[in-house]
Amino acid sequence: MTWQPCSRGYLYEGDVSAGLKNPPSSSFQTIIADPPYFQVQTDEGWDNQWASQEEYLTWIIGWVEKAFNHLSEDGIFYIFGQPGKREHIFLSVCAELSQRFAFHDLIVWDRAVGYNERRDSFTPQFEMILALKKTSSSHVYFNKDAVRIPYNKETIRKYAADKRYKDPEARMEHLRKGKYATNILRFPSLKGQSKEKVGHPTQKPIALIEALVLSSSSIGDWILDPFLGSGTTAAAAEKHGRKWAGIEKDPDYCEVIRKRVKKTEQ
Repeated sequence: MTWQPCSRGYLYEGDVSAGLKNPPSSSFQTIIADPPYFQVQTDEGWDNQWASQEEYLTWIIGWVEKAFNHLSEDGIFYIFGQPGKREHIFLSVCAELSQRFAFHDLIVWDRAVGYNERRDSFTPQFEMILALKKTSSSHVYFNKDAVRIPYNKETIRKYAADKRYKDPEARMEHLRKGKYATNILRFPSLKGQSKEKVGHPTQKPIALIEALVLSSSSIGDWILDPFLGSGTTAAAAEKHGRKWAGIEKDPDYCEVIRKRVKKTEQ
């Protein structure tokens, strides 16, 4: 298998370990990985290929080590975790990876609505995203202004009228730009009727991936997705002028990716 050009990026149809041996760029500003969860999608073979949690963790460490070799010195490596009653497995993943690599942040994706309602506990509504960086002393690139959240008119009016601010012009400038996003990112999960859905069971909303892309890279930078799946990372990169490389072993999803990217081309 070889890397094939696909609009602004490259697609590798095959196994993640093989694809990471010789990617089209030696340095990626952002890596966004949404790997198989481990026995969450019970009807999908790709999520049930490990006999134990230990075997799954060994696999995770293996491809993360390979991908880490291609992270830029000021880049961020995002890894999505398990939902529902599998959070404890991702906590083990976080603990292990944070010992081997440099921890940067733990982000919560608030899906806005619950799923798989539990009989004996609170209905789960979030997933975690571990963020790693090259070294503990690395100063990562992060553009907070790129992901500001607009204030509504009433909030702007209320704060603008507050006489306690010593520099009203600076305060108004902040209000016009919007508030800074926190590490709890609230984006509704995709439902069956969503126009965005392309048939992948764990497809993430493009607005969520855009927040990672926009805040952690600049126009022209390289983005890597080792498990491209539905092609959301590629679509976000295309939309915002980034170059991308994605790995996907399922030929059907590779075809979905090619079609989706073509629709998103600038």
